[in-house]
Amino acid sequence: MSELVNEQTPRQIVAELDKYIVGQDKAKRAVAIALRNRWRSRQLEESMREDIIPKNILMIGSTGVGKTEIARRLAKLVCAPFIKVEATKFTEVGYVGRDVESLVRDLAETAVRMVKQRRLEAVKEKAEALAEERILDVFVPEPKTSTNPLGRLFGAAGEPEPAEEKPAEPKYKAGREWCKKRLDAGEMEDELIEIDVEDTPRPMVGMFAGSSLEGMSDNLQDMIGSLVPRKHKKRKVTVKEARKIFAQEESLKLVDMDEVTEEAIRAAEQSGIVFLDEIDKVAAPERSGAGPDVSREGVQRDILPIVEGSTVMTKYGPLKTDHVLFIAAGAFHTAKPSDLIPELQGRFPIRVELSSLKKEDFRRILVEPKNALIKQYQALLATEGITLTFRDDAIDELAQMALTVNDQTENIGARRLHTLLEKLLEEISFDAPDMTEKEVAIDAAYVREKLSDITVDRDLSRFVL
Repeated sequence: MSELVNEQTPRQIVAELDKYIVGQDKAKRAVAIALRNRWRSRQLEESMREDIIPKNILMIGSTGVGKTEIARRLAKLVCAPFIKVEATKFTEVGYVGRDVESLVRDLAETAVRMVKQRRLEAVKEKAEALAEERILDVFVPEPKTSTNPLGRLFGAAGEPEPAEEKPAEPKYKAGREWCKKRLDAGEMEDELIEIDVEDTPRPMVGMFAGSSLEGMSDNLQDMIGSLVPRKHKKRKVTVKEARKIFAQEESLKLVDMDEVTEEAIRAAEQSGIVFLDEIDKVAAPERSGAGPDVSREGVQRDILPIVEGSTVMTKYGPLKTDHVLFIAAGAFHTAKPSDLIPELQGRFPIRVELSSLKKEDFRRILVEPKNALIKQYQALLATEGITLTFRDDAIDELAQMALTVNDQTENIGARRLHTLLEKLLEEISFDAPDMTEKEVAIDAAYVREKLSDITVDRDLSRFVL
């Protein structure tokens, strides 16, 4: 159970988030405390532990300021089952989209996938050894047994005879040893062999999709799969490909899926994180007797029991949402958090307002995080042998332009930097394979040359960026 609960202190969690997200200290502190409280609750007696539920968080801020990234990095940091769901997918009148309980089923799927992957990694070495034995069986098959097995096994008195080494055994062992040495040396990787593999059945795509019975599709497919035996087919593949196929098959044989599902449900219940994006889109600022507001309020009432704590049936068994951490987020430009129904408001007691990005924030986003945009483009162009450098004045100019375009048009936060950099490096990215000059330095003059018309022409910037 210890591997399901994060043991890092709030300060350590914030330090890890700082590596990827610039600013937004209040939001980072809020999620760090929420995560640490989970660890604290695990230290209590069971009678009290069950009564302590996570304090759900509502993040308020315009798009592109880091709401989703904080939640995603948080889940990755603690290896917790995590799903991102847009509340708007439930807002269609008549519920054309999926039913609200599908988010819990998606969480269960994510948890099973995570636990299964961890178990597969644990048996990887053993599976690879078994895969090599199967490859050796193809090259050096085991010698056939005697044509009279009863006469070989039992004497006249019906007593078992001592096993005798078959004449072909020394040759068989020597052949396997010789093959094994060549396999270990990598001399046979490109040789073609014929193997017997399971024929994977096609999934029944779309069955019951979009209805409240959508979970029946998976259950029905599993039931049919367990009743109908798997077909096998012959394939000619290289030794390298056969090793991958055999290793995967052997790994699945070594992993107990009953244990996987049991652990996954427990992980989802105790450590699961659900990120409800665009929650402001289901808020109804002016409630009326008819129209889309009714649908929005209906979605809120459907989400409410999931957030409050209920038991949802999944294909892996019942999953309780009492201790799942819900993080909701929205820009709240036209609506306010108070426009949500009171019951739902009460389920998000922690509210954090994320600040809009300033020029210095844009500058830091370009260079500081481990996955900074400039580092990404430098790595991409390095594959073509191009060494790309950005001078300080170029970074300042990009930050100022991002701020200016956001002010002139829609404020999309840090996502503006993606569009600016893509347009700035468009010519270099296109010509990179044919360029003879491998050293490229970007300065402020180059940035202005490529992007100045975007900031000057407000109408053009609306269409391009």
